[in-house]
Amino acid sequence: EGSVSMNHIYTYRNYRFYQSTYDADKKGSTLSIAYDPYGIALTYTGYAFLLLSFILFFFDKHSYFRKLLNHPALKKITVCILLSTSVITMFGASVPPSLPKETANEFGKLYVYYNDRICPLQTLAKEFTTKLYGKSNYKGLTPEQVLTGWLFFYEQWKQEPMILIKDKEVQKLLGAKGKYVRLADFAGSTGYKLEQISPSDMNAKTTRAIEEANEKFSLASMLCTGNLLKIYPYFDKNNAQPIWYSLTDDLPVSMPHEQWAFIRYSMNLIAEKVAHQAYNEVRILLDKTKKYQQKEARSFLPSDTRFGAEMLYNRMNFTRPLAMFSLTIGILSFFLYCWKMAKQRNSSKKQNSILLAMLGIVFIYLMILIGLRGFISGHLPMSNGYETMQLMSVCAILLTFLLYRKFEAAISFGYILCGLTLLVSMFGESNPSVTQLMPVLSSPLLSIHVVTIMLSYSLLAFVMLNGITAIILRYTRTDCHEQIIRLQIISHIILYPAVFLMAAGIFIGAIWANVSWGRYWGWDPKEVWALITMLVYAAALHPASLSSFRRPMFFHWFAVIAFLSVLVTYFGVNFIMGGMHSYA
Repeated sequence: EGSVSMNHIYTYRNYRFYQSTYDADKKGSTLSIAYDPYGIALTYTGYAFLLLSFILFFFDKHSYFRKLLNHPALKKITVCILLSTSVITMFGASVPPSLPKETANEFGKLYVYYNDRICPLQTLAKEFTTKLYGKSNYKGLTPEQVLTGWLFFYEQWKQEPMILIKDKEVQKLLGAKGKYVRLADFAGSTGYKLEQISPSDMNAKTTRAIEEANEKFSLASMLCTGNLLKIYPYFDKNNAQPIWYSLTDDLPVSMPHEQWAFIRYSMNLIAEKVAHQAYNEVRILLDKTKKYQQKEARSFLPSDTRFGAEMLYNRMNFTRPLAMFSLTIGILSFFLYCWKMAKQRNSSKKQNSILLAMLGIVFIYLMILIGLRGFISGHLPMSNGYETMQLMSVCAILLTFLLYRKFEAAISFGYILCGLTLLVSMFGESNPSVTQLMPVLSSPLLSIHVVTIMLSYSLLAFVMLNGITAIILRYTRTDCHEQIIRLQIISHIILYPAVFLMAAGIFIGAIWANVSWGRYWGWDPKEVWALITMLVYAAALHPASLSSFRRPMFFHWFAVIAFLSVLVTYFGVNFIMGGMHSYA
């Protein structure tokens, strides 16, 4: 006899039993079986020798890597890097009715059962607003004011052009004048508009956009009817933990009448007080509701520390302004460095110290955010696109502090990479669920795998930015051959640990897959493209056999173009190809 669960293999006489799936009623389980008495030990030994060879390579005095480190060109001046973008548009308009900020904040302090966990209502308010509008604030109103506005002033809010629809075809179908539509636009005189569209009239992209629009419509409808607000716990002796109800749910027959009446009518009473603007009485009723939650749910509620940490995280999470700040500083410092280089002037140590100090503050802020998110969720925050991009921002800053003494342009690189990765993380922030991990992701191997791959991507991004710098120099100046060679040497040095980390990350992922599913490789799109990326960059580590890589400009163009494989591996798979590794 033995027990089997995800990441917990049962072994018997070299047969390995894995949990593959389980029945919908959770009363039965499907197992996969593997028999490989010698292969696993042999494979893991190979992985260990590979890792050892990576480490020993960096200590080999005769390796090409050590020759590059001692190259005379590195003892001369330094260089820099690149790039780009983004504009924030701000506009004002009439503000719909809402609760005073202080009263709305009291709503945010209630507990709610949301996304399979108990969290502050503030979290639901923030994700509700972000889901509908794409941002966590609307016309200067806090998320709590937006959520309570929809709840208590539905007729006015359904006329607000607040629901973000990106697809132009869906905008036309709803009769919208722009990308923001009203909830009222979803329903015509003959019923719900999008339900009347024949699937044969739509392409795949429009179908997905309609599904997203439907989801937003349903979310707003669920809130307005009260279904979304599961804020009333009820502890029954027949259940191991309390069940959370909304005011419209069917309540158990065994529930005492007083409790039943409180759940059914307390929110109606609050709505009545809101209508009369008796906000002090609203706060008293909210306080009674929270005391009821604490009495009924007892030890099943998150600790006060974790609850407070989540509220602090919700208030602190300013990814957008931080991304714009980092990008702006990075681009300005890059152009300033290029100007000084063109004028043959040395960089100011004081200026670099200020830039590094500000980058250090950004690093501390991001580490606090990541720490809070990990504490709230109960696992290392590396399980989705939003979290991995935050991690990559931290990796970029760490690499900046490691490289800037030898490579002054790394300061600009660090700011730009940090800004770009935070900008990308905002795509994930449009649906930023902070949930418990599914069992397969509850493995320390996941954390090691993600950190290793993200470090590799960060180093490859530095190589790409280095290449862009060299290309800019090549086509703007005639006396920069020495600097272009220096950039090539720096890129080549960075490329070795980048490729080795990617290889190590792939093999760590293979061990994780073997522990979870009994196979090392599944030809999933992410796995295939990670392998392609590793092979593409590995070519550049063989300049002795591939003479083209000894030419500086060929190498730099290669570094820029090869980064497309990284973009496909991360974004192409996540947002287009799908697969079990997709974060989209």
